Amino acid sequence: MQRLRHCAWLPTLFMPLVAQGEGANATYQAEPLVVTGSRYQASGWQLPFSVNRIDAEQATLGKPGVNLSEALGSVPGLVVQNRQNYAQDLQISSRGFGARSAFGVRGIKLLADGVPLSNPDGQGQAATFDLDTLERIEVLRGPFASVYGSNSGGVIQLFSRDGEGAPRVSVDSSQAAYGTSRTRIAAEGGNDKAGFIVNRSHFETDGYRDHSGAILDKTFAKLTLYPDDVSKLSLSFSELDQNDTQDPQGLTWAQVQSDRRAAAPSALEFDTRKNVDHRQFALNYERSFAAGTWQSTLYSGTRRVIQYQSIGKAFQENNPKQSGGVIDFERRFHGIGNRWIQSFDLGSSLLTVTTGLDYDYSRDDRQGYENFVGDTLGVKGNLRRDERNEVTSLSPYVQAAWQLGKLDLQAGLRYNHVEFDVDDNFILSSACQNPQTENCDDSGSVTYRELTPTLGASYALLPDLNLYASWGKGGETPTLNELSYSGPDNSFGFDLQPATSEQIEVGLKARLTEATRLQLALFQIDTDDELVVESASGGRSRFQNAAQTRRRGVELALESRLSDTLRANLAFTQIEAIYSKNFTSNTRLIESGNRLPGIPARTLYGELAWQPLGWFSTAVEGLYRSQLYVEDSNTAKTAPSYALFNWQARFEQKAGALTFNQVLRIDNLLDREYIGSVIVGDGNGRYYEPGPERAWYVGAGVQYQFD
Repeated sequence: MQRLRHCAWLPTLFMPLVAQGEGANATYQAEPLVVTGSRYQASGWQLPFSVNRIDAEQATLGKPGVNLSEALGSVPGLVVQNRQNYAQDLQISSRGFGARSAFGVRGIKLLADGVPLSNPDGQGQAATFDLDTLERIEVLRGPFASVYGSNSGGVIQLFSRDGEGAPRVSVDSSQAAYGTSRTRIAAEGGNDKAGFIVNRSHFETDGYRDHSGAILDKTFAKLTLYPDDVSKLSLSFSELDQNDTQDPQGLTWAQVQSDRRAAAPSALEFDTRKNVDHRQFALNYERSFAAGTWQSTLYSGTRRVIQYQSIGKAFQENNPKQSGGVIDFERRFHGIGNRWIQSFDLGSSLLTVTTGLDYDYSRDDRQGYENFVGDTLGVKGNLRRDERNEVTSLSPYVQAAWQLGKLDLQAGLRYNHVEFDVDDNFILSSACQNPQTENCDDSGSVTYRELTPTLGASYALLPDLNLYASWGKGGETPTLNELSYSGPDNSFGFDLQPATSEQIEVGLKARLTEATRLQLALFQIDTDDELVVESASGGRSRFQNAAQTRRRGVELALESRLSDTLRANLAFTQIEAIYSKNFTSNTRLIESGNRLPGIPARTLYGELAWQPLGWFSTAVEGLYRSQLYVEDSNTAKTAPSYALFNWQARFEQKAGALTFNQVLRIDNLLDREYIGSVIVGDGNGRYYEPGPERAWYVGAGVQYQFD
């Protein structure tokens, strides 16, 4: 019996060009397999939704390997903004979901080897994943993202490779502009009984802007066991140590014009910074039976964060309910996901049914302190907050896929139950006669429940042309951070409602030639009770529910191998994201037709890669992004549109058991000035985070393979 390997088939992203055989009877290589969306191995060609696969070679070769932003440019519908601020992580949005995030990733489900990188409330961090061990990335947009639960405006799922082949060790080192360096040491290998991979990296930078230095240490280890021919067990450990990461904060437009590399004055005054210690263990088990396949994921971990913000001393002294300018919490989290996948042969058709249950839990022991002692700023002072926050998510689901010749039908139904519990232990007034001035008991709980159905159909109109349509409903609960300050007098916003959306998508997938693939999607998303930034200041944001929003647009992805040595990639997105009803925010009227901030109307990405020799390759990539509105009224200065070009070259030599490689890269080749990301709704007008000018990168590595 053939050994079970979970998505072990690793096809090339581009098919070789042939001169003949482009007719209806041509024999095509199989399309890349994906599991995201359907939860079982399936060709992305036949699925009735937008899903893209990026293999490790395209995502990592010739790139620094530090940020997920390096790997996702070729996916339409995604906007990945590198803040150049490691204290706040990347800003990622999918068809507009997640664009309002002031830090980290929200509104998008992040998964690594089936384990959520998102908390049960939907807030996630992309920095914890190790790109050095990447096998592939799968990106899902549209209605079927809701099959992954609440807060799934899109899904980004990363898969690490299994250790295979003769044992080998490797060492890499790189230097780059702005005092940036990185070193990595790794070992991996395996056989038909077991495989292993261990990776350790150290990254440090002074940062493009003042007060933006960072040090990141990452460790990843994975052991894969094959107990028999029908089962697979993977054990993994990941660790992120991020100490004294400086936060330069955003700038006003006047400050950008004066000195784009400056930090905000308040960042220097309070020495804004962040420490992160993250550790996580995971177990994945898969076994095939005669009737179907059982898959199980179990994970557990801890996360410790200490963050110094720039909340003003006078503001804290005059507001007894203010929870201070130092955030200090320790999070313990765990979860389990189980699913059963079974296929039924119905003669002329095949029905595949997946049933599963996801359980996720996190508990924060959270304190807040003043960020001053006497007249000394940027140090931990008196206690101002002490509470326990628990978030629990429990979600059963069922999915079905029915293959009827040229027609493929997909359906899913998920019940989401997300519960927040707050136990306030910092109570200075038990009587609580005046909640506006007295620090009263803010304990409480809120539970969000929603049922999210999805439907889709794909039809092979021609052997080389598939048409599809899908529909679904989704929900997005507030995150713990969005609840924390959104109630009366900065209390918990237990009255915030989840945003509910209805999505429609139609599209086509075509083989223009045996070496060229085209995907085209049109979508519309109508959302009620959209969560928007009411105010943001000093690192704290208040949120509210807006009336209604509408997003509609078109996405196009084109992949082609132009010759045996030349390949091209193109991704285009056009989106109109507007408020479709008037609402009031902080006494301001936000009119229907205003643009949602943080979402560019147009993005265009292109890449041309050339490998004339086995030991040499080079590539150039370009990115265009239209202007960004920065707040709901659309009256503040927009972040201007920009176009960037990057170039890289890679060399490789072999000498017996040794393999050497060198990389030379130049980002922002034309030395353009641009705004890399924006802080939506910042109350001080510090919306803008400038991107770096022309920057160089050089790297070299060596690998030794044992016999």
